[in-house]
Amino acid sequence: MTLSLLSKTLRAGLAATTLAIAASPAIALADYPDRPVTLLVPAAPGGTTDLAARLIAQPLGEALGQSVVVENKPGASGSIASQAVAKAAPDGYTLLLQYSGYNAISPHVQPAEWDPIKDFAPIANILSAPQVIVIRPSLPINSLKELVAYAKANPDKLNYASSGNGALQHVATELLKQMADIKIAHIPYKGTGPALNDLLGGAVDMTITTPPPLLGHIAAGKLRALAVTGPNRLASLPDVPTVAEAGYPDLLVSSWFAMYAPKGTPQTVIDKLAGKIETIMKTEDFRKKAEAQGAEAEFMGPAKLGEYTQQEYDRWGKVVKAAGIKAN
Repeated sequence: MTLSLLSKTLRAGLAATTLAIAASPAIALADYPDRPVTLLVPAAPGGTTDLAARLIAQPLGEALGQSVVVENKPGASGSIASQAVAKAAPDGYTLLLQYSGYNAISPHVQPAEWDPIKDFAPIANILSAPQVIVIRPSLPINSLKELVAYAKANPDKLNYASSGNGALQHVATELLKQMADIKIAHIPYKGTGPALNDLLGGAVDMTITTPPPLLGHIAAGKLRALAVTGPNRLASLPDVPTVAEAGYPDLLVSSWFAMYAPKGTPQTVIDKLAGKIETIMKTEDFRKKAEAQGAEAEFMGPAKLGEYTQQEYDRWGKVVKAAGIKAN
């Protein structure tokens, strides 16, 4: 081999090695993110899931130095967005802001082509929001104990609205029925909005749902709040007792809104995202914005969120099975 040919061979080998190093995952991860990140939301704009996504997206984008773009993909009980993320490249550029009802309940009601445990890597919990038990104010009921007593004295006379079969409102009320041994008829609607409209109109008697759509109506006297299903009273409803105070300490029901990545996403990416989110959530500004919506900024890192996801999945699976809840 001539000296010239040897030189060309060495240069070609060096160039190939340089390209391989430049394209290596370690180098790419060090620069993550180097382009916008997409955050898919399995719900329409305006709900608490969308609120959680937009509440974290802007400050997270600023912390990462790249835009975090919220993209709403509602439908099929969260399956459209969830399946899209489950099948996305595990590189940290397609993430999911998941609603607990879709993660822990829907798969038990109607099996999907994605698995909430096997297909996702947990990053961080963003918001938690307890439910509020509300009734139409014309009922002669002023507390959760009175509701139970009334239902026992009048089996199947009361009914309750939910945003759909298998929704958290549905399953949470079934849990109350199991605990209190009472009968209340279920009336499913296609969303919280229609359910709430009929409750306000007096067509149904009660519902259990998150605070944001209820607060104004409770303040105006159009709905009567009986209890909050969280461990603490809400700052926005300081006079409403918790379910523990009302005699049902095991009726703890919270919606939670957490961020996940496709399974296989590098741990360095997961840890970087979780660290940035934790810093953001410690700020007074973030906490106050969450509280204004009747929610709490409750951070859980990857390990704790993974454990909690499994616990909630198992817990609600038992309730769904005991209540015999099936897909529509």
